[in-house]
Amino acid sequence: MQFNRKIPFAIEQDLLNWVIVVLMVLLYAPILIHWYDGWLNKNIGIEHEYFSHGLIGLPFAAYIVWTKQHQWKKLPNTSHPLGIVLILLASLFYGSGLADLVNFSFPIMLAGLCLQFKGIPGLKLQGIALVFVLLATPNHLPFLIEPLALPLQTFIAHVAGFILTQFNLDVTVEQIYLFVNGQIVEVAPHCAGLKMLFTSLYVGLMLLYWTGLLASRTLSIFFLLSAALISIIANIIRNTLLTLFHGTGQNGLFAWLHEGWGGDLYSACMLGLLVVLINQLSVITDN
Repeated sequence: MQFNRKIPFAIEQDLLNWVIVVLMVLLYAPILIHWYDGWLNKNIGIEHEYFSHGLIGLPFAAYIVWTKQHQWKKLPNTSHPLGIVLILLASLFYGSGLADLVNFSFPIMLAGLCLQFKGIPGLKLQGIALVFVLLATPNHLPFLIEPLALPLQTFIAHVAGFILTQFNLDVTVEQIYLFVNGQIVEVAPHCAGLKMLFTSLYVGLMLLYWTGLLASRTLSIFFLLSAALISIIANIIRNTLLTLFHGTGQNGLFAWLHEGWGGDLYSACMLGLLVVLINQLSVITDN
């Protein structure tokens, strides 16, 4: 009799899981499609483009969940009161119609489901995956940060101006503006490298998890600081090239690096440096 009772319970549990999966797909598939369409075609708000690392980050989070499915099943089925609170909060956010709240309802709902079905152990198990989802969720935080980027914009403009003067170019720098051969180039807030910085730190966190170095606080901090430094230097070089191309009338190259696939290639090469760095750290730790 006990064996017979376990079978219906297992069937009911599987049925409930599938119902939740279907509901999540119906609710959030349109939102995720909107995110991916905006990131791929660059027709989403410029602030949301700061989170284009979600193109690889969200599948990576799903992969982490998949690799932990056996550990998830071994956890006891227990709920935490905060779980239903987060589920209700996510539902309210989803129904608000406000873009940021609707977006944030996704990671909040996932966290609530973890707590509802597996309690605190379940939340801890999926914690890193939830972090990757949260950090890839588009919001207007960059829009609030951009006004604070003025010192960085000024710094980039002056360094780019200094580099160009070494090539005997007539360059004048006024705050965030560079004048080259009568042409003006502005280091705008979205050109200050914040997007590249966010992407570098996000990919850096992915690499730390993948290699297992995330367990070392010292190496993690060192690597993330190095990633930030690489991002800043790469952005200075990029702005210098853009100023050079625009100031010398090479509009084709300017458009290629600024808005074309050249910018994507440049970013990919920069991220490749992070892979090289993490490999070197892995070799050092193995030795």
